[in-house]
Amino acid sequence: MSQKEQFVSRLGFVAAAIGMAVGTGNIWRFPRMAAQYGGGVFVLVYLLALLLWSAPLLMVEMSIGRKTRMGPVGGFRDFVGPKYTWMGGWMVGVCMLITFYYAVVTGWCAKYFVLSLQGAFREGVDTATVWINFQHNRWENILFQALAIGLCGLIIYRGIQKGVERVNKLLVPSLFVFLAVAALRAVTLPGASLGLRYLFVPDWSKLADPATWLQAFTQSAWSTGAGWGLMLTYAVYMSKKEDIPQNGFTVGFGDNSGALLAGMAVIPTIFALSPDLGAARASLGDNMGLTFISLAGLFPKMKGGLLVAPVFFLAMLFAALSSLIAQVELGARALMDFGWSRKKSTLSVMCLCFLLGLPSAAFPSFLLNQDWVWGMALLVSGFWTILAARKYGLEKLRREINAGADLKLGRWWTFILKYVSPLIFLTVTGWWFYQAIGWDKKGWWHPFKVTSAGTIIFQWLILLVLVLLLNRHLARRTRKPLEEED
Repeated sequence: MSQKEQFVSRLGFVAAAIGMAVGTGNIWRFPRMAAQYGGGVFVLVYLLALLLWSAPLLMVEMSIGRKTRMGPVGGFRDFVGPKYTWMGGWMVGVCMLITFYYAVVTGWCAKYFVLSLQGAFREGVDTATVWINFQHNRWENILFQALAIGLCGLIIYRGIQKGVERVNKLLVPSLFVFLAVAALRAVTLPGASLGLRYLFVPDWSKLADPATWLQAFTQSAWSTGAGWGLMLTYAVYMSKKEDIPQNGFTVGFGDNSGALLAGMAVIPTIFALSPDLGAARASLGDNMGLTFISLAGLFPKMKGGLLVAPVFFLAMLFAALSSLIAQVELGARALMDFGWSRKKSTLSVMCLCFLLGLPSAAFPSFLLNQDWVWGMALLVSGFWTILAARKYGLEKLRREINAGADLKLGRWWTFILKYVSPLIFLTVTGWWFYQAIGWDKKGWWHPFKVTSAGTIIFQWLILLVLVLLLNRHLARRTRKPLEEED
């Protein structure tokens, strides 16, 4: 490749990185988790998870990308040696497997934005029927999936500066403005104070509940993009003078701010407009239905709801699209590291996403299975990142990160990655599997059950064996960094 791409400004990099982090999980998953697991206590543990897991990992990813100028496969190879190329292969595999069904979810957001513009959510409309009919309309799901992939691919096709950076400078500020508008309207509804109290007043008894810690750390890993390889990929295009600690915390706190705004938009609306407390709590117990059924049904009851609904669903669409852009860019970057052109890489990833996303578009149960399996695999990707940093040398890496940085990392950062983060991974993952087996003691081992521990182990093993077998091939085929090619 004759010319190295790079973000023009720090604002462009930060906007793209925050856009990568703030996705649909902030809007439909965070409010549900916060409401169910202690309100203010969950928010505090969620913030702690950012400091002890997500932010340190984001900084390691930025370091690998900036140092090697390669995506995850070549990045791990050059950072810790050819024997560990498979770690980057695992990271790319997990991210792309998520992307295949995430494109379908992005299509859902586009569909509901269109419906809200058409005024479909009027008083008396059965939003559960609208959702079910859409879910079972395979061709419509495929159409919106294709539109999401096509739009995303067009942006990636134009490159970092003219595509990713330029679009995220528009998407990310607009996303926060739309969320702020929705939150402002929500908190001014009569009865919204009960929802705010439910979100922010701590239920201290939940501190003793392992599920609160499990869900907060899992939400942080999913939400910030730690372990996805997305930050590593964007860091390939960042200036070598960028302040990694400052950028890492900016992205992390930006993501948390997006989640809190979403919580303030969703939970007060549900409590203010639901017929009773039981109905409000029931709405918060449904992941998909929370947004596409419950909220869609509440907008008509809200004064000005027909105007707020398009704003809310446009915010969801922007959140989904900005994250999908980063995921497709990761896949394209992996192919570019094999010597492919950006255009060829982008078109190939678009076709792959469409074809391998068809089962998720056509069969909701398949999408549920993939979300069940690969969402947890992000924690494993994060663990590989920790192991890579430890092998490279944590103190050596800390000194490199601090060189030229205004915000210096202390030895606490080394201590976290050496002891705390691995312990978090083992505890959270172990407890999650313990729970998953407990939910289905007779059939937990079944590899073809939609939501079983067995299907997770089965599919993880397939990917792990595949990248281990291809390790030498991946290490040989991946080209040298761009500086060495010029």
